[in-house]
Amino acid sequence: MFARDIGPDSGSALSTQNLYGVHPFYMCIESDGKAHGVFILNSNAQEVETGPGPHLLYRTIGGRIDMAFFPGPTPEEVINQYLQHIGFPFLPAYWALGYQLCRWGYGSLDAMKTVISRNQAAGIPLDVPYADIDYMNHYEDFTEGDNWSGFPAYTQQLHNQGLHLIVIFDPAVEVDYSSFQRGINADAMFIEWARDDQVPHNIQDQYPMAKNTKIMLGNVWPERNTAFPDFLDTQNNTNVWWAGEFAQFHKTLPFDGMWIDMNEPSNFDTGTYSSMEERLANAKLSCPISGPDSSLDVPPYPTQAVYQRSGEYLFSKTLCMLGKTARRSRNFYDTKNLYGWSEARATYQAIPQVTGKRSAVISRSTFPSSGRYGGHWLGDNTARWEDLQTSVIGVMEFNMFGIPYVGSDICGFNGKSNEELCLRWHQFGAFSPFSRDHNSEGMPDQDPAIWPSVANAARIALGFRYYYLPYLYSLHYNAARYGHTVIRPLFFEYPKDEETLEISEQFLWGSALMIAPALYQGQTTVHAYFPSDTWYSLQTETYGQKMFSGFNDVNAPLSSLTPVFVRGGFILPRQAANTTTTASRLNPFEVLITVKTNAASSGELYYDNGDDIIPNDNIEQHPRVHWQFSFTSSIVGGVFTGNCETCSTAVKPPTLDTIEILGYPSAPNFSGFKLDGSSVTLDMSKTSYDASTQRVMISSKNLISLMALKKKFTLSFSNN
Repeated sequence: MFARDIGPDSGSALSTQNLYGVHPFYMCIESDGKAHGVFILNSNAQEVETGPGPHLLYRTIGGRIDMAFFPGPTPEEVINQYLQHIGFPFLPAYWALGYQLCRWGYGSLDAMKTVISRNQAAGIPLDVPYADIDYMNHYEDFTEGDNWSGFPAYTQQLHNQGLHLIVIFDPAVEVDYSSFQRGINADAMFIEWARDDQVPHNIQDQYPMAKNTKIMLGNVWPERNTAFPDFLDTQNNTNVWWAGEFAQFHKTLPFDGMWIDMNEPSNFDTGTYSSMEERLANAKLSCPISGPDSSLDVPPYPTQAVYQRSGEYLFSKTLCMLGKTARRSRNFYDTKNLYGWSEARATYQAIPQVTGKRSAVISRSTFPSSGRYGGHWLGDNTARWEDLQTSVIGVMEFNMFGIPYVGSDICGFNGKSNEELCLRWHQFGAFSPFSRDHNSEGMPDQDPAIWPSVANAARIALGFRYYYLPYLYSLHYNAARYGHTVIRPLFFEYPKDEETLEISEQFLWGSALMIAPALYQGQTTVHAYFPSDTWYSLQTETYGQKMFSGFNDVNAPLSSLTPVFVRGGFILPRQAANTTTTASRLNPFEVLITVKTNAASSGELYYDNGDDIIPNDNIEQHPRVHWQFSFTSSIVGGVFTGNCETCSTAVKPPTLDTIEILGYPSAPNFSGFKLDGSSVTLDMSKTSYDASTQRVMISSKNLISLMALKKKFTLSFSNN
């Protein structure tokens, strides 16, 4: 394990190459269904080998080994214990749970406007347009290119429509413009050579700002050489400068979120040298492969992943291991895996100074506890079915790593996508916490409006997502406050069901919603597994129908909702869907209650102002409304109760107007409803009971107040 600028390789039967991040954590499920976890905290290059027994062989080539054991005994408890150790995830702004649209290759601002407009015209729910490196002036951070004049005004136009903007920033800063000079003036640190005689002056002396420094110059997207900020700076000057650059640029371009890329860190064309003559002949960064200075760059055991690829070294596609970080107190050899984590932390901590609002940071490279500061996309995947399939696993894995705000590039980043693949990817991607369509430069457009069938599928799948965003947001609150997962495998809820251990293409939202997407070309049905429990279909064609336990073949049309099922015994909050979260949040609340025989149903609703800063990064101090719901029923009638666990007068949620109950065996007496003992008049045009499906709909305008002054309620009714 060693953070590398290498995308996922889902086309191979088994790939053990290094990827963007490092997470030395594993969980084991024993034969009795009990689980435990092990975390090995180490930031050096390392490898793990499994063998019969079973046994595990762990090797690291530096640092220390700090091990922690988590006894569980359930899988969810293991993750909860792990997150108590490394830190709970951040709570994204509400708008960050909306659909996001991006591509590398917008030739101009007009090209971006065209894509956004056609998707809005097609009725696609959309909250977050993106700008990739195209918007920059010669790929320099904190700049705006000539073809993007008018970008600030367009951003304001997006804000007026209730949308938000995320733009990309790379860590490598070109060393001949004002941002770098301000860093030097602020005594910010950059990764440096260990000694002055290691500095390649044939490169260094070209740049007056860097000429008399030991800063290690590399080559990334900008046209000229770059320096890499040392976010581990022990005096914090680097992070203060970094936040200042964001804040200054934000005055020009009022972006809402930050996407940080290339932070393994990545460097293009890192070369080698065995002599000074050889080095001087190379115009790009080179690292020693012989002599006394090569001990860190060519260690005695460079780990299996390096051995597997001929001609590669630890420094391949990155900086020399002999570099100095943490204000020259540490070797880059020991801290490289921390680079993405440290940049995410610095960027997250800049948000109050930059936007003054809660936001979202998306990082490519991650390390344990990265989830405290941001989310993650699964990297530069490929437009192929295998990558769609493994994206399901990736989303579940990163929830185990404490990074629940995660998703894949919908439709695939590299290569040419196609209509069916893009459609199915939207049907799955609508259920990833981070839901973004993104593709590469030179590839055809693949936004959903390109194909009418994809636009239709996206409207349906994203419409469902937006309908249940209050539930998804409540799950993120539970992750941030208590350290739970948002997306989880089936075995997290059913660890003693051995069949669930083999299920890698279905997943759960929390404990209540199960998603079984179609992931194969030409697929029309999904062979879905239903653990022994009460399950109701939420697909339009079979809505409210109970599902048999075991394997069922469920229809998965191209023109309908992804197969989604809800578990009995739960209460899910929701709001009618609009095309932005800004508009959706204004709609009255609803709840879906699912009945389980001889058991109460329970659920919760978390609601806040959506994008206000969490005081002192302590969610316990955050103004919020947190309702806990319960529903019980008998042959006599039903009782729905709410208790406000935390109620802040600074938060003003809409009223709860609609209650839907699935699996209710008797017809309620709609004229006998009482709220806290007082009679309630229902809107009978929206209130009904269907005996064939045992479905109850209850509705009345301003039925139940969820404001802070109303800390409890009881809605009761009798049966006919």
